[in-house]
Amino acid sequence: MHKFAIVASLAGLFLFPCIALPQSLAGISSNAAIYPAASVPVPSDSGPNLGARAPRATPQQQNPQKSAGKTEDSKDDSSGKQSDRMFWVVPNFGAVSANEQFKPLSTHEKYSLAMSDSVVDYSAYTWTAILAGQAMGLNSDPELGRGAAGYGRYFWRTFTDGVSGTFFTEAIVPQITHEDPRYFTLGEGGFFHRLNYAISRTFITRTDSGGNAFNVSEVVGNLLESGLSNAYYPPEERGFNQTMVNFGTQMESAVLNHIAQEFWPDIRRKVLRRK
Repeated sequence: MHKFAIVASLAGLFLFPCIALPQSLAGISSNAAIYPAASVPVPSDSGPNLGARAPRATPQQQNPQKSAGKTEDSKDDSSGKQSDRMFWVVPNFGAVSANEQFKPLSTHEKYSLAMSDSVVDYSAYTWTAILAGQAMGLNSDPELGRGAAGYGRYFWRTFTDGVSGTFFTEAIVPQITHEDPRYFTLGEGGFFHRLNYAISRTFITRTDSGGNAFNVSEVVGNLLESGLSNAYYPPEERGFNQTMVNFGTQMESAVLNHIAQEFWPDIRRKVLRRK
């Protein structure tokens, strides 16, 4: 179940100053290149300057191969690089780094991905604990009560939401439709261009053959999860209308999740200083 509002809010605090501002400064630099400073004429002597000292060769001129090697070694190749978790607690195993060569997932790999995102890794449980606390704090389902007992009811339902939603969207439906459930990072271009791309990935996905198609896995998978929740939520939280509300929340959370995934490499590299 995609509920990444917290991560998207944290990401929004860093996105504009880290991405939009450097692009604006780049425009200023390009203008400076168009209008260079006027050169000052230097008088030349009619004869050779016998007292002039020959210019000393720079380290680059003395050993150009060593200098070139140093530049290549110090080059930062972390741009667009994803990590397994966002902010250490949010599973991010389904995000593919920018410019990574496409390799389709087998059926086994799709189910393994769903297991990592929802059951196997510790981050699935820490993130569930955060979401359950948030839901109880907002009193989302008053029928579940308060206190330790109420939190336990929120926790196991939130965990079940996460497991069922992840398996529907990342394994079961993608297996049937032959779609790739991963998020493929764009990692380049302007802020709004990347933002539009991230939002569109909720409705457009890559197929196992490498093409693009309507994201049946995300839409139908979230609809199935919303319908299944009728089996274990209180009667007041069931029915067609509530299912549609839950489905809308799921799709909104999927959009926020993709935005967080797109800009997470920038936050990780520019703010957290990690490569």
